[in-house]
Amino acid sequence: MSKIKYKFNTKSLTYEKVTIPLRKRIWQVLSYLATGLVFATITIILAFKYLSSPKEKQLQREITELTLQYEILNNRMTEVTEVLDDIQERDNNVYRTIFEAEPIPGSIRKAGTGGVDRYKALQGFNNSGLMVEATKSLDRISKQLYIQSKSFDEVAKLVKSKAKLLSSIPAIQPIPNDELRHQPGGFGWRTHPIYKTPEFHPGMDFAAAEGTEIHATGDGIVIRADDMAQGYGNHVVINHGYGYETLYGHMVRFVVHVGQQVKRGQLIGYVGSTGLSTAPHVHYEVHKNGDVVNPINFYYNDLTPEQYQKLIEMSAQSSQSFD
Repeated sequence: MSKIKYKFNTKSLTYEKVTIPLRKRIWQVLSYLATGLVFATITIILAFKYLSSPKEKQLQREITELTLQYEILNNRMTEVTEVLDDIQERDNNVYRTIFEAEPIPGSIRKAGTGGVDRYKALQGFNNSGLMVEATKSLDRISKQLYIQSKSFDEVAKLVKSKAKLLSSIPAIQPIPNDELRHQPGGFGWRTHPIYKTPEFHPGMDFAAAEGTEIHATGDGIVIRADDMAQGYGNHVVINHGYGYETLYGHMVRFVVHVGQQVKRGQLIGYVGSTGLSTAPHVHYEVHKNGDVVNPINFYYNDLTPEQYQKLIEMSAQSSQSFD
């Protein structure tokens, strides 16, 4: 119950009851409510801005934990990438080299995985950079693992055909050392025996008596046996597969025909001096993927390390070829 208020009337020298009009009372109530509402609003705004609710605090802890986990994930993916790089290096320079396979270019292994739109859904967050980088790293690793898996599939197939590969690669001399008359003529720049000019000699010359047997240096198929190539006289070309071909020139005659399959060590012809030649010998070339390579690198099956080293020294000293 509200208190009754009085005021002193100085004219009548009496106390008079104070009567407040209804409209004034309503305005007083409204002013109190408005003032309280303003203060309450300010308090709520300040509380939301500077004070966290229990749920917000929990969410903030979760965000902090997720951020930490993303950083740990990025670090672990960096470690995985280093291990994967090592595997790729060994794959290119060990496994694929052993099995005569071309290395996979880095441009293919490290190729991108898509444009910026691929990560558009991750943009606009406080930790967008962290999330995008983690996703990019995972995409790169996934792509590299896929390529590496395909590479190992290829290497596995090469392993299965290893026996065939080893028997196909040229690995012996066309004429054994004990049947040679002179040291072999080497690969490289030599003085031409007829023109007496420096010319590149794309093979090795094995001098032996006319009629000495010439043997295939690896398994393969005869793709040429004729005297139609300029300078080589009667000659034979064998395709060994895996990018290898061998040529045997200046034969007195050959005993194989085009399309015939031959084995390493099989007789294919006899030493002669046909074509552009100055003495009986066999001119021997090795081709890899269409390019001539030094045959000295392919005599590991029938020579000891000492004999091989001696052959290298002798062929390097030779200053003139027989053709």
